[in-house]
Amino acid sequence: MNATTPEPTARLPISNDPLDGTARFFSADSFAKLQSIMYRKPIEKGSVLFWEGDAAEKLIFVRRGRIRITKTSDSGRHITLYLLQKGDLYGQPDPFQNPLHAFNAEVLEDGEIGVMQMADLEVLLWQHGDLAIEFVKWMGLMHRMTQTKFRDLMLYGKSGALCSLLIRLCNSNGTQEEEGTRITLRVNHTEMADMIGATRECVNRMLSELRKDGIIAVKDGHLVVKDIDYLRGVCRCENCPKEICRM
Repeated sequence: MNATTPEPTARLPISNDPLDGTARFFSADSFAKLQSIMYRKPIEKGSVLFWEGDAAEKLIFVRRGRIRITKTSDSGRHITLYLLQKGDLYGQPDPFQNPLHAFNAEVLEDGEIGVMQMADLEVLLWQHGDLAIEFVKWMGLMHRMTQTKFRDLMLYGKSGALCSLLIRLCNSNGTQEEEGTRITLRVNHTEMADMIGATRECVNRMLSELRKDGIIAVKDGHLVVKDIDYLRGVCRCENCPKEICRM
């Protein structure tokens, strides 16, 4: 994995959330092995777990809270690549020696993480072939997720990227209501702009057009997607599994 490829993330089976779909990649026995090498660490809102250029010697598993993975542009802007939440695994498995983080990890909510040393993980993978196979499947899934995000940003313009973002938010943080899918996570326009590499003004304009056309609505400060099929048409949705089409 080179320095330009976002690091893998995945949801592991720690709850009954139907979005914990990668449970089929990590069996209960395999996850127990991963837990055996984790140590718990509290995290505080506003803190940074690591910066670009820090040694990538660990994987983190989110037990509670939310973490934002960002990339710093030449202008100093932080582009959001992932929003990690409860059940997400994140790290940079690298075939080269002394790998460095290519991204930043900022804590958005107080919580707790489990930390695994890469050296300990390598020993587990050597000892347990079944875990190694599941880990490879997990990495393959993460590469597909990365590819779909690049596809959204590069092929269908800012409007396609925004529509894809709304679909991903529905899959990751959506609840079905009579009007449509309500996005429970509050995301302001600036944060959305950072997620698709656009300006806040551009996002304001595109969201206004979607509201005018009845595609989305705002209810009690939350976005409600009323016509998700329209969004899928704009971003040429390939009907990827929810394990891939998520934040």
